[in-house]
Amino acid sequence: MSSDNFLSRHIGPRMTDIDEMLSKVGVNSIDDLIDQTIPSDIRMNVPLQLSEPMTEYAYLKYIKGIASKNKINTSHIGLGYYNTITPSVILRNIFENPSWYTSYTPYQAEISQGRLEALLNYQTMIMSLTGMEIANCSLLDESTAAAESIIMMYNKRDRFFTKNEGNTLFVDEKIFPQTLDVLITRAEPLGIEIVVGDYKTFEFTDKVFGSIVQYPNSDGSIEDYAAFSKKAHSNKSMISVIADLMSLAILVPPGEWGADIVCGTTQRFGIPMGYGGPHAAYFATSDKLKRSMPGRIIGVSVDKNGNPALRMALQTREQHIKRERATSNICTAQALLATMAGMYAVYHGPQGIKEIAHYIHNLTGLLNNGLAKIGIEQSNKDFFDTLKIVGHDAKAALEKGHNNNLNFRLINDNTIGISLDETNTLDDVNAILSVLCSCNGKEFTPIEPNSGMVFFNEVYLRNSPILEEKIFSSYHSETEMMRYIKKLERKDFSLTHSMISLGSCTMKLNPATTMLPLSWPEFGSIHPFAPKDQAEGYQILIKELEDDLAEITGFAAVSLQPNSGAAGEYTGLMVIREYHKSRGEGHRNIVLIPASAHGTNPASAVMAGGKVVVVACDEKGNVDITDLKAKAEEHKANLHSYMITYPSTHGVFEKEIREMMNIIHQNGGQVYMDGANMNAQVGLTSPGIIGADVCHLNLHKTFAIPHGGGGPGVGPIGVAEHLKPYLPSHSVIATGGDKAIKAVSAAPYGSAFVLPITHAYIKMLGGEGLTSSTKMAILNANYLAQGIKEHYGILYSGDNGRVGHEMIVDCRHFRQEYGIETSDIAKRLMDYGFHAPTLSFPVPETLMVEPTESESKEELDRFIEAMASIMEEILEIKAGTANAEDNLLKNAPHTAIECTDDNWDHTYSRHRAAYPLDWSTFNKFWPSVARVDNGYGDRNLVCSCAPISEYQ
Repeated sequence: MSSDNFLSRHIGPRMTDIDEMLSKVGVNSIDDLIDQTIPSDIRMNVPLQLSEPMTEYAYLKYIKGIASKNKINTSHIGLGYYNTITPSVILRNIFENPSWYTSYTPYQAEISQGRLEALLNYQTMIMSLTGMEIANCSLLDESTAAAESIIMMYNKRDRFFTKNEGNTLFVDEKIFPQTLDVLITRAEPLGIEIVVGDYKTFEFTDKVFGSIVQYPNSDGSIEDYAAFSKKAHSNKSMISVIADLMSLAILVPPGEWGADIVCGTTQRFGIPMGYGGPHAAYFATSDKLKRSMPGRIIGVSVDKNGNPALRMALQTREQHIKRERATSNICTAQALLATMAGMYAVYHGPQGIKEIAHYIHNLTGLLNNGLAKIGIEQSNKDFFDTLKIVGHDAKAALEKGHNNNLNFRLINDNTIGISLDETNTLDDVNAILSVLCSCNGKEFTPIEPNSGMVFFNEVYLRNSPILEEKIFSSYHSETEMMRYIKKLERKDFSLTHSMISLGSCTMKLNPATTMLPLSWPEFGSIHPFAPKDQAEGYQILIKELEDDLAEITGFAAVSLQPNSGAAGEYTGLMVIREYHKSRGEGHRNIVLIPASAHGTNPASAVMAGGKVVVVACDEKGNVDITDLKAKAEEHKANLHSYMITYPSTHGVFEKEIREMMNIIHQNGGQVYMDGANMNAQVGLTSPGIIGADVCHLNLHKTFAIPHGGGGPGVGPIGVAEHLKPYLPSHSVIATGGDKAIKAVSAAPYGSAFVLPITHAYIKMLGGEGLTSSTKMAILNANYLAQGIKEHYGILYSGDNGRVGHEMIVDCRHFRQEYGIETSDIAKRLMDYGFHAPTLSFPVPETLMVEPTESESKEELDRFIEAMASIMEEILEIKAGTANAEDNLLKNAPHTAIECTDDNWDHTYSRHRAAYPLDWSTFNKFWPSVARVDNGYGDRNLVCSCAPISEYQ
């Protein structure tokens, strides 16, 4: 492999290693291994038809040319997206830092204390600004957060409504159009009836369980919802408020006038618009509703020594556990973006955030005064950052603005909206006035700054303090902020330390070259609702990526709108639902799902209006074909779909996969393929070849977008020709098919800002490189399995004894035989410098291991050696040479403080605790806390960063 060939940089093993690895596995070539692993009847007959691979240097030139086609106008469109200033200390030390963006969701709390603290800061910020009692650590975007709020209200509605079939939701007509789209999408399959109207005249009935309003509203007007909130509560209804978070620094927060839920986006807290995302949505509610809140919650607990420690709290709420009983299919967050937004508040502090909010408002007030001075009508009496300008040719004003590099919002033929943000100056205000004067035949006179008055009724002015916690008043110099970020970074484990072998997660290399364009303003500064001719670069990139993904999947079309894997699942199922309805078969609602499926599958099926029927697996872990056939035939009249992960969640290419497709199609259903394990398919087979009708892809797994400590994720779907017309649309920017379902995310192309990563990954590898990467992922997995099974059992394998790209290590008998659980092994691996594999999924008391193609033979050998050494430690317990309670596994992980304490009363040495193998001394990662007490954290739930002493 040439040194300037990206493939040689992406794949871990060197050519000189491969023969030894093949020998260990027991095959003559990689192709022999693939033939023994993947059924021959689903193999691709021709190579992927993709462009020739580019070098990293050539790609950067190519993408720079594409980026240059995006035109950066000054955006005054608003609608939830605003230009913002990302502090350089955050951009450089978090956004561009692999220690932050290559980490995984903090399930292993002991090696995740840094990002857990960052996310706790974020939650605290949200609680303070909204005036609510509890917040989660982010959702996908503002519109889907609003959708989650209506579902939560529906599920928690008073018994009064359940008895009276109260399924009506009131939506104020002045919410953002993209949010209304998503609300309609999510409400329909659950039987929620949406009524849109004016909150001022709406009358509650015994059918209305909830309501939702925007604050300030979509026109920019600040409305007094206090009386409406009281009216709702007197009807036993709940109220959800979508609020501009920056405005809450100076406006009375919804928590003070009766909101039950407050949600929105944190985009303007230092996160680039990026043509729509990813951005961290926030979600806050009252304490009494905390166990029904969707998403992840960071909570304060203690470790085994009684020291403060953070963890993800109330995890039994998650869809992984609740499955078809889940009330949300949320599987991820926007952790990296939430971290940045929280740090924005830490860096600016309460005074700084207020100053930014007042600055934005003051500029808007100056614009309002300028309009009044020249006689142009502006209809918002009370406003924060947005004006509604009426009485002239709106389209002419829009065109005149474009000619002067300004973008306004078109509301109707004689009305425009203009929003301002922290990047604007007085020059921008005068530029707007100049354009509007020109449109209206007025003489333009520049305006002068004023002293900073408030331009809304003072009844709306916030009197309560914000961000009172010490964390928001401690790090306002760049030096201190840099050191704080670095302090947190040092507590966190990421791919910068060693392999993260999480099965079903595909923690592969996130190549540096793919990440570089994300720092370019040509991608970061584009509003998602900018005219398409100003986003030509994005449109080219999106079209190329859609075409490449269609070729890779073997499908007719792709939608990039879903902004997570679970969102992709939901979208695919909704597309199938719409297809059935178009054929007069809207009654089809039975979704067959194997018992081994990921927890999001049944949760997504329920969210899409389905009824889950579980299909059994046989003793080899494969789908029981007899049971599948029986249930497909039993439910033939109502069969909606069959959800199947391939290769299976058990890490095996099931040879009966084609038969499964035929069974479902013969009984009137559609096949939904979960693309979580697509890293074992690319270039060797495809969902289209296998016979699936729709498949989602996890671009944050197979296609190199980083996990970011728990998001962002991107979950596009590919569909067969007959489903193409139903791909999701968007009310602001046209997308989707001619019979499209409504939008599933706020932005027309979902998380478009991170799409250059996958685009680069595909363009630099090309078809041959992608195929080679898949082959290497399978070789690495089988090499690892061969080494591990000398000490542990591998639970499932194919007919030829091969695993796919991952394997399940069998520890089910360990508790009874050794007194050891998988969690003990997970914690002990930290002492060896490794992140644990996936615990107890899909089979309880097992470890699911996935090495990916990016890990070197040396790294795989170290992991095998670590697992072997841990097995020796386990056998010492059985032999009685190690204490059953006081041993290396039960006490793991061992911290530096413990190992250097003057008192050491364990039956093993400090050296064995800290440096179990010679190589662990050279790259030691010290967990910052000892084993965390999960039960304590749930019994004593604390979700803000106030001092622990306040809760004792």
